[in-house]
Amino acid sequence: MQKLVEGIHQFQNDIFSSKQGLFEGLANGQQPLALFITCSDSRINPNLLTQTEPGELFILRNAGNIVPPYGAVEGGEAATIEYAVSVLGVKDIIICGHSHCGAMGGLLDQSQLAKLPAVRSWLGHAESTHRIIEENYTHITEPTARLTATVEENVLVQLEHLRTHPTVAAALGRDALNVHGWVYKFETGQVFGFDPQQSQFAPIEGTAFTAPEATRELPPI
Repeated sequence: MQKLVEGIHQFQNDIFSSKQGLFEGLANGQQPLALFITCSDSRINPNLLTQTEPGELFILRNAGNIVPPYGAVEGGEAATIEYAVSVLGVKDIIICGHSHCGAMGGLLDQSQLAKLPAVRSWLGHAESTHRIIEENYTHITEPTARLTATVEENVLVQLEHLRTHPTVAAALGRDALNVHGWVYKFETGQVFGFDPQQSQFAPIEGTAFTAPEATRELPPI
């Protein structure tokens, strides 16, 4: 806790003073560039990763970067998505998974969830991911590679869930919104974006990455 308190003092004395105009301007409202949906994992810092300032990302975080299908639950995810699209008018939504994801590890080995009933229930919104891996990835047995495949497939499953939200569907229908699937490998700093033309995740390397909106037919479940 002491580190956090010291951090507040450093922020107030060093950071805030150098960007005071930015923070004062934010009092007038926000116009974020994108809704960034990612995992709660402490190893991910969306603003650091994208080098964005306060006010530039609208961020939604939960275990496993999960987006329940519309109407499945009455929770903060649906409200956050609705507000981002309908009120803030974001032009892009990114769902970003990450390497070494504990939630996806639990999805693969559900014995880990025996004493975590809330987590087990929450991961029910990734059951399609589990079935895709179990039925379509029998050829991948090495644990790290299997986890990586699970992380990637889960991003695609959650993108499909995202499209069930009425505000998202309407905005996509009038070409006012793009959705993107990313995977962040935090131990190397690499970010991979889903390229539907190649049907795979490819490295995002500055302006060289120009993959269109992430969409594809998911394998049958």
